[in-house]
Amino acid sequence: MKTLIIGPSWIGDMLMSQSLYRHLKQQNPAREIDVLAPNWCRPVLARMPEINQAIEMPVGHGSLQWGLRKQIGKQLAHAGYEQAFVLPNSLKSALIPWFADIPTRTGWRGEMRYGLLNDLRVLNKDAFPLMVQRYVALSQPAQAPALTLDDILYPSLTTDSTQLANALAQFTLTTDNAIAFCPGAEFGPAKRWPDYHYAALAKKLIVDGLQVWLFGSEKDKETCQHIKNQLTEQEQRRCHNLAGSTSLPQAIDLIAQCQAAVSNDSGLMHIAAAVGTPLVALYGPTSPGFTPPLSQHAEVIRLIDGFHKIRKGDADQGYHQSMIDISPEMTYTALQKWLAA
Repeated sequence: MKTLIIGPSWIGDMLMSQSLYRHLKQQNPAREIDVLAPNWCRPVLARMPEINQAIEMPVGHGSLQWGLRKQIGKQLAHAGYEQAFVLPNSLKSALIPWFADIPTRTGWRGEMRYGLLNDLRVLNKDAFPLMVQRYVALSQPAQAPALTLDDILYPSLTTDSTQLANALAQFTLTTDNAIAFCPGAEFGPAKRWPDYHYAALAKKLIVDGLQVWLFGSEKDKETCQHIKNQLTEQEQRRCHNLAGSTSLPQAIDLIAQCQAAVSNDSGLMHIAAAVGTPLVALYGPTSPGFTPPLSQHAEVIRLIDGFHKIRKGDADQGYHQSMIDISPEMTYTALQKWLAA
């Protein structure tokens, strides 16, 4: 059975959507799954064994481009898809399967999608509080109760030993006693743990004989360097700023080799969870009640309740007070559980 997935636009959401693919393959191992996704998500899809192919989505996030979506749909009409799953909730995301005339088009009701989707589900947010539950529910009968986290197949990315060896050589790294720091986060600084807290934690870990690897995109490079600059010259020899230098596959392989990871709520947090690296996840305005790290080896630290739609906090550098209040000592103590194990 050939299946087309209209995938999310963000790496963290794409990671969580793997649970849907795993459940679909569990139900029918012969199912062939293709995912239409932005180019930046394709390296993650390449590490999901459930995926047959990742098809580049050339339409920018938030852009309608009716004609281009129609063209893509007509091209896919000859691929033999029997079912499509539309994971975003927008009207425009449902257009391509409709143009492709895929017989069964499944998704949540969302934004005026009557007719575009013919297997239309009505979302009860109280019954399906987690994003991963909403994804996986699309693989179940329409009236089925939500699966609990204990029953959901978590995301699980593969790693590549050859690419790992090349990355270690390229960046002159050794894998002994490495801790991953992921200090970046999209949508403003309110989601970020302060750089000075990361630096204080790095000092504690380096005293313990560990080394620190800093991960992130090109736009996180300056923040990571600021963390490193707060260390002494001797400490800096045990701290490596990899932000903006690694490819996404390299980051996946390197994070998988770390003894543990410390991360804000971000795509890299979900990657650390999906490769099984023990994780301390730091939350402030965003809620782990919606997008928690999906791992049996993760501990969440959060000092406030509820969801706060804020991109910039009132403190210096835009940090949110709830993130400032998570002390390096709290995070260090949480890490000891995983390091001792």
